[in-house]
Amino acid sequence: MKKFIHVVILYLGFLSASGVAQQTPGFFTLPPLPYQMNALEPYISERTLSFHYAKHHQANVDALNKLVQEKGLGGISLEEIIQISSIDSNLKTVFNNAAQDWNHTFYWSSMMPKGGGKPTGPILALITQAFGSYEEFRQQFIDAGTNLFGSGWVWLVLDNTNTLAIVPTSDADLPLLHNQKPLLVCDIWEHAYYLDYQNRRKDYVTLFLDHLANWDFANQNLSK
Repeated sequence: MKKFIHVVILYLGFLSASGVAQQTPGFFTLPPLPYQMNALEPYISERTLSFHYAKHHQANVDALNKLVQEKGLGGISLEEIIQISSIDSNLKTVFNNAAQDWNHTFYWSSMMPKGGGKPTGPILALITQAFGSYEEFRQQFIDAGTNLFGSGWVWLVLDNTNTLAIVPTSDADLPLLHNQKPLLVCDIWEHAYYLDYQNRRKDYVTLFLDHLANWDFANQNLSK
């Protein structure tokens, strides 16, 4: 337990610098998108983004604020709430909403207009080292997103051996709980893509990687 808490504390500085933890402790607000609502078209429509951001993510924030008051968790950071609620079965709903708030915020920054394609900088060297080539990484990432059963996320992380890994997680699970540094994420919940792609999840994950992935964000996370 002490080791786990120590890992979480080490993460706080990284997460704050990533723009994820910049919320007032005890009262959480929907963070602003880093681009206009229609900026990701034609790959993600304004309609999808407005529902996803203003309805689904907002609902997580609203529920979290209510639960924070009910459970007496005011005055602590989002990451601390995630850590506490992840190991207490009585706080499962708190965890779900807190982690989904964190995950969504990280996802918005994982995309950018005119993004995607083969990255440059340190991230490319590590991808080549871990996967042999960008093309092999691309195929494995698309397969991971396509084959994830149910809802969840597909992360590119730096693991505890300083090696890149593709990590699918279910529901609200996130690298914070597994001693992994997140670099980039694709949301695999249906509300992220269904209005645009229906059951064609593979098309969505492919277009995310080829046209939206924010490799600048991944390189920034790598350097922290």
